[in-house]
Amino acid sequence: MDITKKYTIKRVKDGQIKEENDSVIVEYPFTIFLNKKEFIRLLCTPRSLKNLAAGFLFSEGIINSKSDLEAIELDEEKGKAYAYTKNKDHFDYKGNSLCGTRTITTACGKQTTVLYGVIDFLGTESDKIETSLNLEPDEVLNLANEFNKKSELYINTGGVHSCALCDRQGIILFEEDVGRHNALDKILGYALLEDICLTDKIIITSGRISSEMALKVVKSKIPVLVSRSAPTDTAVETARKFNLTLIGFARGRRMNIYSGSL
Repeated sequence: MDITKKYTIKRVKDGQIKEENDSVIVEYPFTIFLNKKEFIRLLCTPRSLKNLAAGFLFSEGIINSKSDLEAIELDEEKGKAYAYTKNKDHFDYKGNSLCGTRTITTACGKQTTVLYGVIDFLGTESDKIETSLNLEPDEVLNLANEFNKKSELYINTGGVHSCALCDRQGIILFEEDVGRHNALDKILGYALLEDICLTDKIIITSGRISSEMALKVVKSKIPVLVSRSAPTDTAVETARKFNLTLIGFARGRRMNIYSGSL
C-alpha cells in the first residue's frame, strides 16, 4: 500500500514560482474492531498496521500482555483490523472506566462520543520503573543522531513523526507515522507480538512528550524516554513519579534531563 502520493504543486522560492512534483504523506483511516464491535478509528500512515492495533490496545489498557490476545486479523483494503481478546467484557466496565468511542486524530486532540468503556492507565506505586541503565550522555546523543538520520519519510514529505526502539548498541526498530502516538504504539505493538523484553530498552521520539506518551512508556516498563522536542509539565511530573528517565531537546551535542540521571 502506498504511503505517499505525488502532487503537482507551485513552489515559491526567492521570488520565483516553479511547477514541481511533491510527495505528500497518505492519511489512512484505520478502524479497530474489538470482539466484533467497532472500538476506535485512527488516522495513521498505512504501514505496520497489526503492530499499531496491538500497541494501541496495550497502551490503552485493553490488554496487558500478548496472552490476552486471541488474534488480530487485517483487512487493509477496507482499513480495518479485527482484534479478539480472551476477555469479552470490556464494553461492560463501569466505575473508573472512561466511556467513549474515540477518533484519535493526526493532531493532538481527541474527540469523544459516549458509547463504550475504555480503561485509562493512571499508574500506581507498583508501576514505578525499577531498572536504571546508567547511560553516559554520549550514548544518548549518539543514538539521537543515528535516529535523526533514519527519517526518510520526514525528509521526503515533512509530514510525519518518528519513533525508535533502541538498546545501548543502536536502533532495533524505527517507525514513522502522521501521528506521534501511532508511531509509539507501532513500536510497542511490535515488542508485544515479538516477545521483546523492554526493561533494558530506550524510546526515542521526534515529537513533543505529553503525559499520555510518558504513561505509555511507563506502562511498558521502558526506563528511558528521549525526544528531540520538548516535554509538557505533566509529562515531567509523570516521569518523576514513576522513575522514568526523561530527556528532551536531544539534538547535536546537547540535551535536557528532566527526570532521572545518567
